[in-house]
Amino acid sequence: MRTYPNTAALMQRGTEFLGCETAILCGAMSWVSERNLVAAISNAGGFGVIACGAMTPELLDAEIAATKALTAKPFGVNLITMHPALFDLIAVCRKHGVTHVVLAGGIPPKGSVEAIKADDSGIKVICFAPTLALAKKLLRSGADALVIEGMEAGGHIGPVSTSVLAQEILPELAAEHLIFVAGGIGRGEAIASYLEMGAAGVQLGTRFACATESIAHPDFKKAFFRASARDAIASVQVDPRLPVIPVRALKNKGTEEFTAKQREIAAKLDAGDVDMAAAQLEVEHFWAGALRRAVIDGDVESGSVMAGQSVGMVRCEEPVSAIITELMTQCEAALTR
Repeated sequence: MRTYPNTAALMQRGTEFLGCETAILCGAMSWVSERNLVAAISNAGGFGVIACGAMTPELLDAEIAATKALTAKPFGVNLITMHPALFDLIAVCRKHGVTHVVLAGGIPPKGSVEAIKADDSGIKVICFAPTLALAKKLLRSGADALVIEGMEAGGHIGPVSTSVLAQEILPELAAEHLIFVAGGIGRGEAIASYLEMGAAGVQLGTRFACATESIAHPDFKKAFFRASARDAIASVQVDPRLPVIPVRALKNKGTEEFTAKQREIAAKLDAGDVDMAAAQLEVEHFWAGALRRAVIDGDVESGSVMAGQSVGMVRCEEPVSAIITELMTQCEAALTR
């Protein structure tokens, strides 16, 4: 059993909070972060997170049960704050005794954090903070830990890079609060730098998307192996009235189809056929469908191949345990130097 004394010391707050050996969370990737990958990451000492995405409460119920059958280690569930059945999904997490709930996709709606923590459930709440002001607000509102994710990440992204967010937020908050850094992390040396700045741990998605245990289609994985950092581009916002959160994915026909979809939804807004909330939900459903086509069906031309800019560091399929070992070895070497 390898030991990483310097890394373990800097990750201690994170590992104690998560209840695992290594403070490396797997980002919740819809259709990818399901029972097999989540269990494999938790079993390898990391922290797996189920991507609930657009799942119904019944589907999430089955997914949590299936994950528990594959691992006895802790894992989390990522819930999208704009999900119409958010409070029902929270009830499912509580029923199963899930240890950590990650609230993503916007500011948690009123009462959601309280619903997770009601009756002293002991469930820890992790939120995403794109700015220092919002980070402070979320901590005041009951978040137990934060993820600060830079625009290098795959999937939904903000406008600021990881390195800038880390410099803004870690010196202010990391001494007293648990902050995990995400976005564009592909090697252990980067993990070492954020740990030295005060991060409790890190979150990676792209690096795990093509793991042996990932159910992603072979053609989806091959698209990753062929890609370089500059192939992972952010989607364009067509209409300023339709505040679509940009998504980073590999450039293909699907990228162009999303631009056309935005025009179509904007026209519906103009005609009064949909309100803003319905329009945004339609965008989310578009992404869920496009992502499924790529991940499950292997349609990497018109599907959405969501990937972060660290995609150029994903060169082959390898087991989760090997990925975590490599990251920890690189991190320890950097800290030792």
